[in-house]
Amino acid sequence: MSRAISTMFAALAAMILLALGGTAGAAPGPRGEILWDSYGVPHVYGKDEAGVFFGFGYATAQNHGDVVVKLYGQARGRAAEYWGASEIESDKWVLANGIYERARAWYAKEPASFRANLDAFAAGMNAYAKAHPEALDPSVRQVFPITGVDVMAHGHRLMNYVYVAPQARTMGNADAGSNAWAVAPKKSASGNTLLLANPHLPWAPSQLTYFEADLNGPSIKMYGATQVGLPVLRFMFNERMGFTNTVNGILGATNYELKLADGGYLYDGKVRPFTTSTTTFKVRQADGSLKTETLELRSSVHGPVFTRADGKTVALRVAGLDRPGGLRQYWDMGKSKSFADYQAIMNRLQVPSFNIVYGDREGHIQYLYNGILPKHADGDVARWGGLVPGDTSKTLWTETHTYAELPKVIDPPSGYVQNSNDPPWVATYPQTIQAKDYPAYMANNGPMSLRAQQASHLMADPPKITFDDFVVRKLTSHVLMTDRVLDDLLAAAAASADPDVQAAVTVLKAWDRTVNADARGALLFEAWARRFAGPNYISDANYKVRWDAARPIDTPYGLKDPDQAVAMLKAAATEARASYGALDRPFGEVSRFALGKVDLPGNGGFGNLGVFHVMTWSPLKDGKRTPVHGETWMSMVEFSTPIKAVGLMSYGNSTQPGSPHRSDQLEHLSQKTFRNLWTTRAEVEQNLKATTPY
Repeated sequence: MSRAISTMFAALAAMILLALGGTAGAAPGPRGEILWDSYGVPHVYGKDEAGVFFGFGYATAQNHGDVVVKLYGQARGRAAEYWGASEIESDKWVLANGIYERARAWYAKEPASFRANLDAFAAGMNAYAKAHPEALDPSVRQVFPITGVDVMAHGHRLMNYVYVAPQARTMGNADAGSNAWAVAPKKSASGNTLLLANPHLPWAPSQLTYFEADLNGPSIKMYGATQVGLPVLRFMFNERMGFTNTVNGILGATNYELKLADGGYLYDGKVRPFTTSTTTFKVRQADGSLKTETLELRSSVHGPVFTRADGKTVALRVAGLDRPGGLRQYWDMGKSKSFADYQAIMNRLQVPSFNIVYGDREGHIQYLYNGILPKHADGDVARWGGLVPGDTSKTLWTETHTYAELPKVIDPPSGYVQNSNDPPWVATYPQTIQAKDYPAYMANNGPMSLRAQQASHLMADPPKITFDDFVVRKLTSHVLMTDRVLDDLLAAAAASADPDVQAAVTVLKAWDRTVNADARGALLFEAWARRFAGPNYISDANYKVRWDAARPIDTPYGLKDPDQAVAMLKAAATEARASYGALDRPFGEVSRFALGKVDLPGNGGFGNLGVFHVMTWSPLKDGKRTPVHGETWMSMVEFSTPIKAVGLMSYGNSTQPGSPHRSDQLEHLSQKTFRNLWTTRAEVEQNLKATTPY
């Protein structure tokens, strides 16, 4: 081993000791252990809070090291230095927005106790890299050692510059989805609160990949999942409470279009000069050498300035850049001891986005349209979500809404709350909040997606819900769009003499209106629905009755032009024969859950068809298609004594090459079954595969 590498690992060892409360030169005592179950889920048992973070960091590196370490390199703004020219645009975005430097400042503003937690998480990753360097891709080893600032920077980049202000939106290249339910005791057959966590994000390994973990320590019990590289759980439950998130697209960032003039930009009738500076970054060349490049930085009164491919000059203003406590807020939410305690933590408003749904053993449930939202004098979502004129101070926001001003539903008479990425107004039904009582830019007043309507019906329709029924309803693959149009379509098509139309009618009459693996007719209906409602199935222009805010969960419906709809059916039949070889090809023969050597019949469909069990499928390749996005982490909990908890990590709990846990849960997904989530040490020990002491 070279002297430089030896020195690096000596420094790592000292960092680990300090992060865990030890001192250099003294032998550390054991601070915890990780029990690994048969699905690769780490059950971390730390002797103190920092010990829990250390174990979680170690487990993160073991299950997702290659993905996470690259994300940390990107958050530093040094990705091109590590991996070459393909990372230049990523680095420019990070540098222009000052992400890593702001992360340094944010880290410094955290209480010493939470800085120690971030350091411990980083130290756990470093300890894994030292113990198992061969398990990590050689290209990511150069990023070590990881620091607490790196952990903060990754979280900052993900929350503020992927969710709130994605690069594609600013640069002009304009999806995510999730479901969440909470059922109060009054609607639960057992009298216990029920909670569903059900995020949908891409299946390809990325910063949006989920990681399941169980964290235990003094006064700490958190089971759930988070996006890889985050040191805290964003979806969690314990014996008393739990919470989950869905993407809400709250407009926490504004893109201002600037008018250039005389080397500057127009603002309130005058030309203002840009604030300018330069920075440098390195780019690894094909021969391994490093080339230094210069980046010119400009900013206006709004924020950093970018030139888009279409030639427009845009300034980006992001809310919440003065709020460093988002990670700590999630951690404290998981440690809350009562609903009042939880409310006080939420009142900090440090998490910059997301709908957050909560439930607890005491019977409280809440839906919150959470986020750091700028205040405006007027305007709606369309105005503030597009390019905003940047030549006047009238559009420059300086204040944000308080927690009290955000839409929320607490303990509603209906006994449930839900969200499927729809606007907040139908978080329960009958509605308890109305769009008219809030600024128009808060969120659109519809239209409500068919998936969200399906979610509402699944909760609102039954008078009482058992835990078993809760699970069954989560797995429903019924296509709600069929309830709105299929009978009318079949009636209109009955008069046609066209043999293709009649063949299609025969198939659709026999179809069970699901997207289960054995469904015959689902693929044909998809092909028709693309024509009727557009490629993303969201247009209601061809319905007889369009979406109506007065009937939010029962519109749209009917056929505006029955003859046109029948012509679409003939075209869909032609497409289905050409693509699938038959009109009634079983859904699961074409739609496959395929990862590595595992290839199983798939189920689940496009959410905008009104499917709650979501799977977004790739284009056909060699007669098959595979998931692009959809069901990822799922957990269903009943806050009974003891709690009941089942769940699934659809694509497995590890992205490391060769891991057996990349595809070992696909059988459950294909069979539409769940794992019991092992939340007690006794359960874990009965299903133990390995132990890692630390």
